[in-house]
Amino acid sequence: MNWKVRFTSVSCLPYSVLKEKIMAKKIAIGGDHAGVEYKAKMIAKLESLGYEVKDFGPFSDASVDYPDYVHPLSSAIEAGEFDLGIVICGSGNGVAITANKHQGIRAALCWNEELAALSRQHNDANVIALPARFISYELAEKLAETFLTTDFEGGRHQNRVSKIACS
Repeated sequence: MNWKVRFTSVSCLPYSVLKEKIMAKKIAIGGDHAGVEYKAKMIAKLESLGYEVKDFGPFSDASVDYPDYVHPLSSAIEAGEFDLGIVICGSGNGVAITANKHQGIRAALCWNEELAALSRQHNDANVIALPARFISYELAEKLAETFLTTDFEGGRHQNRVSKIACS
């Protein structure tokens, strides 16, 4: 199915517009050992753009259990300490499943820009899950930037999003 998505590549946005979308956004980032390299690069990029970023770990490529990092990240987003989150593991699935165990989290596994934009526009996703073993770092960076600068459309989508939580 070919969805018509209204999103603008962040590279096409004027600096003043991009800066306004970034101002004061606090980002939580974490994952597992398969995402450590991408995470380190992503943190540097996001900080250079003006985001405030907290790294929830892990901090090496030694094998770890992603729930140990994703649960604290998700709890911090639920508590309002961060605006949005980025989780990175090999497939993106484990971190997305873990994050989505939290009632206030809507994590979206994304592997192209259209999905990253739609996850925000239609689902008001507050966490993007990236599959480090299946996409290039350059694409991961584009997906994160698209996700972080795309707004929720609300309207007809709000009613659906309001029905997601079980409580």
